[in-house]
Amino acid sequence: MRNVSVNSIGEYIREQREQARISIRQLAQQAGVSNPYLSQVERGQRNPSAEILQQIAKGLRISAEALYVRAGILEDRPADSGVRSALLADPELSERQKQVLLEIYESFRKENAALAAQETAEEATQAQTQSQAQAQAGPEPAEQDAEPSPEG
Repeated sequence: MRNVSVNSIGEYIREQREQARISIRQLAQQAGVSNPYLSQVERGQRNPSAEILQQIAKGLRISAEALYVRAGILEDRPADSGVRSALLADPELSERQKQVLLEIYESFRKENAALAAQETAEEATQAQTQSQAQAQAGPEPAEQDAEPSPEG
């Protein structure tokens, strides 16, 4: 579900294009779309597909994910340790390489979260078992007033 207006994605693309100092004609050529089509996207008159957004991102040398989030195709993800940002910002990696690395990174994070949840569950089970064992053993004997034993 798209939660961002078409106009805002167009404005964002225009801002990125201007910051990159790329003409609309150059970006249209790099993205494989017509100059009038890209102009209409920037003015909010057209709603580009995910494929077109990916090509535009490639032409702008920004992550396709950033455009997908702006267009409302993807949900914005919570901040991470910076790994995601570093991968997406690396100009030496192709979009496909970035995507694969992010998928691997996310799988490691999910695996670690699952292991942490399992360890927490095991610790809770151990604590419950210990408290049950203590309850079955009965109350601990009260400390007696200790008198010093006569030692010789």
